[in-house]
Amino acid sequence: MPTKDDVKEALRQVEDPELGMDIVDLGLLYDVEVAGPRVKVIYSLTSMGCPAGPLIEQDIERVVQEIPEVEAVETELTFDPPWTPDKMSDDAKFILGIG
Repeated sequence: MPTKDDVKEALRQVEDPELGMDIVDLGLLYDVEVAGPRVKVIYSLTSMGCPAGPLIEQDIERVVQEIPEVEAVETELTFDPPWTPDKMSDDAKFILGIG
């Protein structure tokens, strides 16, 4: 069965096209729940009106579904708590010149 770490690693393939960085380093990935072959990804966007939202959701579903033994993928978009730049990895902050 897939592990939480397997899913997180796969999600590094999902980029926010506006920032050109993956959702893990951007801090948009809030949680991953694995229940056997079922995976739930809880994520956020940089803003409620983010035009890349549908593309990011499709990419999440695609890359997680590609993990061996994953049979179902559920995504949950949340803005609680709201995303802020302090959620980004140190590398992402450095690349974007934040901090």
